[in-house]
Amino acid sequence: MKSNLEIDRRLFFASLGGVAAVAAMDHEARAESLEEYMSEQLEQSQAPEHFPTVAELEAQNSDRATRRGLGDVFVGRAGHTPKLAKMPDKATLQDFFKYRFSTVNHVLQSANRAMKTGMTEEVILACLLHDVVQSLIKVDHGWWGAQMFEPYVPEKVTFAIRYHQALRFYPDHQAGYEYPDLYKRMFGVDYEPPPHIQQAYKYCRNHKWYMEARLVTVNDLYAFEPGVTVTIEPFLDIIGRHFKQPKEGLGNDNSAVAHMWRSMIIPDTPL
Repeated sequence: MKSNLEIDRRLFFASLGGVAAVAAMDHEARAESLEEYMSEQLEQSQAPEHFPTVAELEAQNSDRATRRGLGDVFVGRAGHTPKLAKMPDKATLQDFFKYRFSTVNHVLQSANRAMKTGMTEEVILACLLHDVVQSLIKVDHGWWGAQMFEPYVPEKVTFAIRYHQALRFYPDHQAGYEYPDLYKRMFGVDYEPPPHIQQAYKYCRNHKWYMEARLVTVNDLYAFEPGVTVTIEPFLDIIGRHFKQPKEGLGNDNSAVAHMWRSMIIPDTPL
């Protein structure tokens, strides 16, 4: 009998610890996990989901050890900060993907989805880079991310990275983007974007590159495929064509944003 229960593959994989954890499971374990997950979802579907309010989320802040906007490279998990691998002297973008970026699986899945659906190379690159700055900082990550990449990628790419943050909060039915329940959980069911987000949306909505930024939000989804692991290799040619790798290495090229890259290279340095 066919089930009418819709399974969000992103949430299912996340509940098991991510794609790597699922890949390590045998077929029987996966089947049992899926059955258990579907049972839980069926029970939850009998009643409407409760989304927290903004006030409820703010009340949780006093119980947190770190602020929610802190970058992942500075946040300890399980009560401690893990030892980080030493970065090469002339670090490349690929080195940061390997040793520092915490959202690698998400952005690779996003870029893979963009590539498979025939997006332009600028959109694919923007999808590949749009969230990696969250290793440094999460708050206003669209602006921080665009600034961090500005010296190295085309202007259209930085535009898409910058404004995807604001566009996330505004549906575009024609483009195939709806307001996700995830944001109701993260920001509160009664959340209203602050003035700078509202202004950014209005500006971007009328810009000639609006669709580039919008397509980042459309592809800002986990496109999990069973048995498929996305690596950075399919995107190396695009990086080679559009990313200006400094010969001195990221963080050592004396650019206006070199300090941002150095902060991720040496996050344990107190000064």
